[in-house]
Amino acid sequence: MAEKPRLDTTRLQKMAQAYWESAALMAAVELEVFTAIAHGHDTVPTVAKAVHISERNAERLLTALTAMTLLTRENDRLANAPDVQRFLVKDSDRYAGPWILFTKPRWTAFGELSNRLRSPEENRLGAYVNFTVEDARRYHAATYSIGMGAARLFSRSVDLKGRKLLLDLGGGSGAYSIVATQTFPGLKAIVLDLPPVTVVADEYIAANKAAERVTTLPGDFTRTEFPQGVDVVVMASNLPQYEPDLIRLVVGKAFAALVPGGEMHLVGETLHDDRSGPLSAALWGLNEAIQHSTGRAHTESEVKGYLQGAGFSDVAVHPFVPGVLSRIAGRKPA
Repeated sequence: MAEKPRLDTTRLQKMAQAYWESAALMAAVELEVFTAIAHGHDTVPTVAKAVHISERNAERLLTALTAMTLLTRENDRLANAPDVQRFLVKDSDRYAGPWILFTKPRWTAFGELSNRLRSPEENRLGAYVNFTVEDARRYHAATYSIGMGAARLFSRSVDLKGRKLLLDLGGGSGAYSIVATQTFPGLKAIVLDLPPVTVVADEYIAANKAAERVTTLPGDFTRTEFPQGVDVVVMASNLPQYEPDLIRLVVGKAFAALVPGGEMHLVGETLHDDRSGPLSAALWGLNEAIQHSTGRAHTESEVKGYLQGAGFSDVAVHPFVPGVLSRIAGRKPA
């Protein structure tokens, strides 16, 4: 009989210390280590000088980043890993440093997670209670780059030829609307989001020279009346922020607003039906406890059910970003 493998604490220790890796990555982004290496400061002494830290601390950080496979090392020369080179060099057009730092303000709160889980406090708006224009500006400075990437993927994945009016629910910076109206001639879009957010959305829309195609509607999509005559509704990357009843409410409002034959796309972090993962969706659901929100992670079948319950047909789950985002879509019967 084969001997059972001996159990040890290695896996548990790795999880318990995972925040050390997060801290190393975030510090490297804040110090612009990867940018320095991309610009030729590719040894411990030259990195130390470029980012204004001691050689001892540079050696400590660079050794950790190499062990994390964010850097490669050949003799004394360092180089960025391919994804680091593309997304974490500050002058790259795909720079995602602000997104890497996006959750850092929640660091202390996650250290108090057990207390947050014990707290009876709950609210439906979660992180958006008392949200200001400056909050929105900081939020979308972090999410805009990654949002534009998702928006480009959406417009490659979904054929909106012939569509006339897209309603972008909780559209944030307007990324989905900006890219969709660039991609599909004749398409116009309305971004419906909280009033402070639409102030910032207007700035991104103007910066992308999209104001003739994309407008904003300040409001709360759980309460604000939707414009009529839309033939596409998109709700992207905010599913875990809301409880099932709120998603059902919004999907029902979208169904009523759509013209016959119109389509709705819910893009979000969804769980497998057995709730075993993926980890990303599970953690975004857990994050709602930090915000004292009533939101939670939803399974793919649950999201399909929200659409079917509102009357949508041809409801299906489509891969989007594997392990991170799914796209669930349905059509209003003609």
